[in-house]
Amino acid sequence: MARDHLTDTKIQAKPGPKPYKLADGGGLFLLVHPNGSRYWRKKYRSDGKEKLFAIGVYPEITLAAARQMALEARQVIREGRDPVAERRRQRAAVASSVETFQAIADEWLAARAGEWSRTYREAIHSALTANLYPQIGGYTIRSISVPIMRECLLLMERRGALAALRKVRMWASQVFRYAIATGRADIDPAAPLRGTFKAQKVRNFAAVTKPQEFGELIAKIKVYDGSVVTRCALLLMAYTFVRTGELRGAEWSEFDEAGAVWRVPAERMKMGEEHVVPLSRQALGVLSELKLLTANSRLVFPNERKPQKPMSENTILYALYRMGYHSRATGHGFRSSASTMLNELGFDADVIERQLAHCERNKVRAAYNRAEYISERREMMQRWADYMDELVLQSWPLASHHRPDVLACPK
Repeated sequence: MARDHLTDTKIQAKPGPKPYKLADGGGLFLLVHPNGSRYWRKKYRSDGKEKLFAIGVYPEITLAAARQMALEARQVIREGRDPVAERRRQRAAVASSVETFQAIADEWLAARAGEWSRTYREAIHSALTANLYPQIGGYTIRSISVPIMRECLLLMERRGALAALRKVRMWASQVFRYAIATGRADIDPAAPLRGTFKAQKVRNFAAVTKPQEFGELIAKIKVYDGSVVTRCALLLMAYTFVRTGELRGAEWSEFDEAGAVWRVPAERMKMGEEHVVPLSRQALGVLSELKLLTANSRLVFPNERKPQKPMSENTILYALYRMGYHSRATGHGFRSSASTMLNELGFDADVIERQLAHCERNKVRAAYNRAEYISERREMMQRWADYMDELVLQSWPLASHHRPDVLACPK
């Protein structure tokens, strides 16, 4: 059998008036067209029929590379497979791997890096990983129909994960819309499923919203006999009503005590936007006490067992349990307490909402409000802290045997 018929010189032969072949042996040849273009082809037989395997274009595919590819094709043929069909299968596998639901969902999340905080993105990724990826993560996104999507979400309904189901369906819908916008899907099969599952019974975070009872709670916190750091965490949460995660992850570098302000960075906020918290005299007093305990740490509230990590998310909740507030109060509930009572005190609803860092859905108004209300918020936060002290002094006989001067914060 002839070998290595072609050389680089022979390959440069001039084109003729009609296409012609330059054979190299083993079924490999170079097809030369009248316009000078040259294509590598391999002739082979499959199922008793003669077929051609397209290897590529010369000079992008060199003579040596064409021979190697022809050799690989021969091996496929020896194994009883068709090299053309095998190539189609491999290309389909590659295409499907970048157009699966999981691949596109991960791409969608990465595209939101500048819009959402890392914590929020990780929460979405965890929810999709736990609830959708095992069922449809490997499906090409175009192959997911409404019935397939419904069956996937029904698994969540059957195990009672109704609150998570609503969010997962919403996030899945956003993934499909992203795929449509990028030309990789035609429909959103999650959209028609909105409202078709059992509704989650609304259960708000347990919160104390009556002034007298709230005063009793704060009084009990002030004389809490557990960890001093935990007591300070509870008080700072009551004075600032930030989210529990924002408090737990607080770092000393975020506090400007001279300017009486706490700037929670965007990456730690739910919606990825820096949050400004004016600090009352009472809140600054709590920070002064904390400095004696944790100033050597990067974190204001380090974990007792793992100081490089923040306080456990259950620390505040369990402290409230110890004080007798099981199912009556939570860390997040301080936000409801503040919102309810500040509204009752007559503060502007927009100022309260801004201090709660609730997302402003009108983007123009949100941009405006970022710089607005700071003086009003300073006044409100100081009035809130003073009001808390007033409630403590009013309720102390009911809350504790301690004297009022022990319960009150220094002004």
